[in-house]
Amino acid sequence: MRALWGFLCLLALPVWAEERLPGWAVYPTGKSFDDLVTDTKAAVKDNGLIVVTQAGPTKAAAARGIVIPGNLVIGAFNNDYAVRVLETSVNAMIEAPIRFYVTENEDGTATLSYKTPSFVFAPYADEGGETLKHIAQELDAKFQAVADSAGK
Repeated sequence: MRALWGFLCLLALPVWAEERLPGWAVYPTGKSFDDLVTDTKAAVKDNGLIVVTQAGPTKAAAARGIVIPGNLVIGAFNNDYAVRVLETSVNAMIEAPIRFYVTENEDGTATLSYKTPSFVFAPYADEGGETLKHIAQELDAKFQAVADSAGK
């Protein structure tokens, strides 16, 4: 039964990938997975952020003999934003770093996606007030710039 459930979930992935989720920004590219990962990391740095984390199942699955499409989450933030967010809401820092998501498509191209920082920080708006909203808007612009640069 577990195997059947897992198979059904895998069948649903292409459908999920085509639906735009609330708060998500999605940028299909003509780049390969590896190229988009490299370009995203470079664009993060070029836009004043730091790659804080990165994790994905692709390499670990391959080590187990399982081939899956490229899949990597890249967490980006910087200390200036961390300090500023903490000044408005200690609870909001659970969301840092904010993540980019690079996925390999069936045709060999890759897509860059992320939840917009305004969406990510929205649950903390009452606590963080207008200042947190402004920080999130600044980050929206930075994340957009990363996506624009990485997707070229």
